[in-house]
Amino acid sequence: MDYLDGLNPSQRAAVEQTEGAVMIVAGAGSGKTRVITYRVAHLIRKDVDPFNILVLTFTNKAAKEMRERIMKVVGNEAKNIWMGTFHSVFAKLLRVESTKIGYPSNFTIYDTDDSKSLLRSIIKEKQLDEKLYNVNFVYNRISSSKNNLVSPAAYLQNAQIQAEDFSTGRGSIGELYQIYAQRCFKSGAMDFDDLLYKTNVLLREHPEVLYKYQNKFKYLMVDEYQDTNYSQYLIVKKLAANNENICVVGDDAQSIYAFRGANIQNILNFEKDYPDLKVYKLEQNYRSTQNIVNVANSIIANNKNQLKKSVFSENETGDKIKVCRAFSDNEEGKIVAEAIAQEHALKGSQYHDFAILYRTNAQSRAMEEALRKLNVPYKIYGGLSFYQRKEIKDLIAYFRLTFNPNDEEAIKRIINYPRRGIGDTTIERIMIAADQNNLTLWEIICDAPKYLDSRSSGSVATFALLIQSFQVMTKTHSAYDTALHIAQHSTLLKDLYSDKSVEGLSRYENIQELLNGIKEFSEREDIEERSLDIFMQDIALLTNDDNDKNPDADTVSLMTIHSAKGLEFDNVFVVGLEENLFPSQMSLSSRTDLEEERRLFYVGITRAGKKLTLSYATSRYRWGTLTSCEPSRFIEEIDARYLELDFKQVQKKSDNPFLDEERSAWQQKEMFSKPKPPSSVKTSSILPKAHVPSAGFSPSDTSGLQVGMEVEHERFGFGKVIHMEGNKPDLKATIFFKDLGQKQLLLKFAKLRIIK
Repeated sequence: MDYLDGLNPSQRAAVEQTEGAVMIVAGAGSGKTRVITYRVAHLIRKDVDPFNILVLTFTNKAAKEMRERIMKVVGNEAKNIWMGTFHSVFAKLLRVESTKIGYPSNFTIYDTDDSKSLLRSIIKEKQLDEKLYNVNFVYNRISSSKNNLVSPAAYLQNAQIQAEDFSTGRGSIGELYQIYAQRCFKSGAMDFDDLLYKTNVLLREHPEVLYKYQNKFKYLMVDEYQDTNYSQYLIVKKLAANNENICVVGDDAQSIYAFRGANIQNILNFEKDYPDLKVYKLEQNYRSTQNIVNVANSIIANNKNQLKKSVFSENETGDKIKVCRAFSDNEEGKIVAEAIAQEHALKGSQYHDFAILYRTNAQSRAMEEALRKLNVPYKIYGGLSFYQRKEIKDLIAYFRLTFNPNDEEAIKRIINYPRRGIGDTTIERIMIAADQNNLTLWEIICDAPKYLDSRSSGSVATFALLIQSFQVMTKTHSAYDTALHIAQHSTLLKDLYSDKSVEGLSRYENIQELLNGIKEFSEREDIEERSLDIFMQDIALLTNDDNDKNPDADTVSLMTIHSAKGLEFDNVFVVGLEENLFPSQMSLSSRTDLEEERRLFYVGITRAGKKLTLSYATSRYRWGTLTSCEPSRFIEEIDARYLELDFKQVQKKSDNPFLDEERSAWQQKEMFSKPKPPSSVKTSSILPKAHVPSAGFSPSDTSGLQVGMEVEHERFGFGKVIHMEGNKPDLKATIFFKDLGQKQLLLKFAKLRIIK
């Protein structure tokens, strides 16, 4: 059987063990897909009927790739295997059996938008507060219930669930769930979660159906088993109960979807369900260099809750993993962009060999802007370009309308968002009036009582006054203050804040990131005009899409680490490695959550084949306030033997020779004055921390401050005055701080302690 000859001993043993319960623990880059496909091909070569084989995956792409590989070994017989995602396979099964649970065989499958639209109608019919009963929140609550097999009746009868709902003022969610389920049933429709929920109901209430499929699926294989939820776990367990020829493949170290309901205990406790289980560990990593594998191992070793394995690589040792420190997220973007441009120019690397991975979508902004400035092509995966996201476009539409009230597209986008009682009928009347009177939409809006009935003109007039107040604001306030005022008083921020779903939190973070970018823009010293309309002009240039752009062009990949799972790149940058960002602040309250964050970091590291770079910033803007940041604990957990600390900053050479001398001296001291740490020393001893003011810190009288004096700032740390300008009371000092570089401070506000 020549197709087995290319397998290593562990892979081959896993392929050849076709009977009984089998668990294949597959480390990153260990050839998992090859093992699954060859195992299925081996079953068919041993005369197992393909119709008796069920293979469950988590993506259609994975299923398609596996089927194609199997066909190369066994031919067209591969077409007869039941193979696909959980949802696609059990939708197929339900088409055959759905009449037994009261659904027509041609039932409709609602997508997320369909489901939310129906829920929105029900909430409105029940006259509930649409902000309190946010449709995303209600949808996620119902989805979670179905994935845990909690029916509407059980939801209403569960005292703990009811107490939780009533404590948040949402005591009607159970009723909404019940009505929603009834309406779906009446419409002959199942939503995405129903495809698994109803399969469980079918197998539980109709033993003859369960028996039928237990005998049909004599061999089960489940890919990415660590990502299964309770509903999926029960289906698999029931179907395998008769023959117990079940093989699950996965890696507990890559379990990163708890927020979607995935339960890592399914793989950790698999042996409890099958005492005669045979376990095979695929520990050879074919993707990454030895150094990258060593770093990944040293990180994941800190998790207590895991299946132990010893992943190794026989590839080249490779470069040490570079750790870069930046003063800000913008400079972090510059460091990454310049590194990619340099590798491309000097070493001929293709852009598609590079990936920039981050914890949250909002972090893409600084990366995108830095790449654009260097004309490095890129593509956002797992989400839209930062400035193309709906919430960003909504707020920018408010900005646009403030400066150009005749902007018709901006009016149509935000006149009723957030909701202010201006319905589609009113908008249509405004457009008709504008057309009949040869006026702009804005002119009609500003004179609403003349053109609209009294019932709708009030809301329209209020909207006009809101935009006019924003226009007045721009004449007296900075870009940031104006932008924040608009975000708050449009109630857009409040609307996003009320949505506590994963998606809602992400949208709220994106608005924060846009405001951070405006804050940094408003403080730039290298441009003369820093008003909000100039910022918008810059944004318009950044987002001017080229319609002739080739979707298959050579581009750098930008994505969250969640989106990167299953992918690989020669060169990977994992950015934003700071406490409260990665690991996320929300994960620090329990070991379970923190260990999932560490697994997420592990996934990011193991996407890299040849070169891995980690980076962090010592400061970030959070709601307009410059906040000091500490390096992530995950960096500190890496064995220092495999790291190269690169703290060179991306800054232009200044016109001040004293500044260049100071910068050079500090960098030399930072990088070379300390001996190389021994292998047992963690990097916590050599990574800089946020500045802690000296004991008894008290600001000095700065009226006599002069160039050359050394000072301490309670947030920025120690620095030296390199330039003075202006007249009292607006005297400014340019100071070079050891950890943050050059800052210009207005002395009447700066709190400085003069050292000497």
